Amino acid sequence: MKKYLLTGLLVWVPLGITLWVLNLIISTLDLTLTLLPRHWHPDELLGIHIPGLGVILTVVVVLTTGLLVRNVFGQRLLTYWDGLLRRIPFVNAIYNSVKQVSDTLLSESGSAFGKVLLVRYPHPQTWSLAFQTSVPGEVTRVLAGDEYVGVFVPTTPSPVNGFYFYVKKSETIELDINVDAAFKAIISMGVVTTPETAAKPAKPNK
Repeated sequence: MKKYLLTGLLVWVPLGITLWVLNLIISTLDLTLTLLPRHWHPDELLGIHIPGLGVILTVVVVLTTGLLVRNVFGQRLLTYWDGLLRRIPFVNAIYNSVKQVSDTLLSESGSAFGKVLLVRYPHPQTWSLAFQTSVPGEVTRVLAGDEYVGVFVPTTPSPVNGFYFYVKKSETIELDINVDAAFKAIISMGVVTTPETAAKPAKPNK
């Protein structure tokens, strides 16, 4: 009985969590329909509620925004809007931080998490997966004499949280795996390993 119960859980738990996440995303994006006038709501026009229409509206809005910003007028409008937000006290601190992160992660030329590393953390006898990030110029000046790299060590199973610090490049090991494979290992707490992770050797980061 226990064996059958575990087998059933292995089928339903991943499916249930997947459906729950999808439902959460769709329900959240459906809230964008509230931006429309009441008489334009699909529920009013069709007489029935169709989940997921907010997703379509969100995609259309994002694509339209991207199309507008790509031209000269859109660039000027974006520059004006960006400058306005940067001059509002308190708002500018939040906006600047979020914009810097989004520009790094989403821009076509972004270099966020370029390499997957092993670093000695939380003590010298252990190794943790980390992602190499950039090092600010002021930090480079202060730490002159040794080559340091900025690393982000994510927590398990939520990789959006973690620790950011600087270590000597010579004391890290660069892994020949991509960021996606490293994220899978972190989120699954090491349970999921791809063939790529197991096949490619590590090398000193010199």
